Amino acid sequence: MNNRSVSIIIPAWNEEENLKKLLPVITKRQSGAILEIIVADGGSKDGTVQIAEKAGAKVIHCHKKRRAVQMNEGASHARGEILFFLHADTLPPPSFDSKIISESEKGAVSGCFQLRFDENRPALKFYSWFTQWKTTFVRFGDQGLFVEKKAFDQSGGFDESLTVMEDQEMVRVLKRKGNFSLLDSAVVTSARKYRRSGYLRLQLVFTLIFILYYTGAKQETLVHLYNSFIKS
Repeated sequence: MNNRSVSIIIPAWNEEENLKKLLPVITKRQSGAILEIIVADGGSKDGTVQIAEKAGAKVIHCHKKRRAVQMNEGASHARGEILFFLHADTLPPPSFDSKIISESEKGAVSGCFQLRFDENRPALKFYSWFTQWKTTFVRFGDQGLFVEKKAFDQSGGFDESLTVMEDQEMVRVLKRKGNFSLLDSAVVTSARKYRRSGYLRLQLVFTLIFILYYTGAKQETLVHLYNSFIKS
């Protein structure tokens, strides 16, 4: 491995329990290229901040609870040459940092991992099966997005006007900046939203939001749909 460094950016809001699992896993599975872990907090009321600080992460107190805003503010404080945006309920694979750097050395400007869920249900296996394909339409934030910091800054960052689909829009922008790589290994993300809202119901809602977004629906409509049908 060369001397390139990776900054991990985790947007969080009341993620105390997930950070207790995630932060030790990052320490155990990284190969030595992680320069810093930044938790971009959106005003948590639980022990998110305390857990993050105790684990040695840098906590950024963001001015708004919105994922795009939090990730941008986290990125603005990052010192690594590569940014790795990771959700608090998503666990990276072993040696994930060396895998990211390897792709970067091959010419990837950005990229992500494939996806698996932490629950062994046929429906979830089917949903995650699609993430092996390179199409933009199945690229979402819970797959762990990495990007050269220079390219991220040049792109203008995440669109802060978007409450949902900000990850899709970011991938579309980054693909215009250069090679986007899909890694062979997978992150493992929590199926908690599926358990709360129903496995088929939630996927149908996600699909509807996806279709409405690409047919020009307003953010207000998408957010209302999300809040109305997905249990928080």
